[in-house]
Amino acid sequence: MMAHRSEKQKMLAGDLYIASDPELQQDMAQCAEWLVRYNNRQGSLAEQLGAIGENACIRPPFHCDYGYNIFLGDNVFLNFNCIILDVMPVRIGSGTQIGPGVQILTADHPRDPELRQKMLEFGQSITIGKNVWIGGGAIILPGVMIEDNAIIGAGSVVTHNVPSGVTVVGNPARSLRRIAT
Repeated sequence: MMAHRSEKQKMLAGDLYIASDPELQQDMAQCAEWLVRYNNRQGSLAEQLGAIGENACIRPPFHCDYGYNIFLGDNVFLNFNCIILDVMPVRIGSGTQIGPGVQILTADHPRDPELRQKMLEFGQSITIGKNVWIGGGAIILPGVMIEDNAIIGAGSVVTHNVPSGVTVVGNPARSLRRIAT
C-alpha cells in the first residue's frame, strides 16, 4: 500500500498538488515575511534561499513563492524587480547576470480543465548554467534549461532549452543568426 504524501511532498516531486494546502500556505507566509524584511534591506538571502554562493546579489524588490527552492552560485546577480516562482528547484550557475523584471516560472497548471477546477497545479525545475546573461523583462517558462554562456535577449519568452553559447531573442525565443556582411 502506498504511503500518503503531503501536498508539499507532491509539489517537490513535480506531481499535481493543491497550493492552498495549510503547510504550503504556512511556508508561503514565512517567505512573505522574509521578503518584507529583505526588500526593506533588513534581511539576508541566506535566511530563506536553498543555497547562496559567495558574492551572490539580488537587488530588491524581489519576489518568490518559497525561497528554499532557489540555489544561487557564486557571483550571481539579479537586478531589481525579479520574480521567481519556485515551486520546484531553480538553480542559477556562477557568474550569471539577470536583468531587471525577469520572471523565472517553475509553476504550471494542467491543460485539462477538470483538473484545473480541482485547483491542482504542478511545477517543473529550471536550470540556468554558468555565465549566462538574461536581458531585462525576459520570461523563463517551466522546465527550461539554459546552458552555460548563453544569452537571452531582453523581453524574450524562453519556452525551450537553450544550448551552451547560443543567443536567443523574441517570443517565443529563437536562436539569433548572424547576418553576413
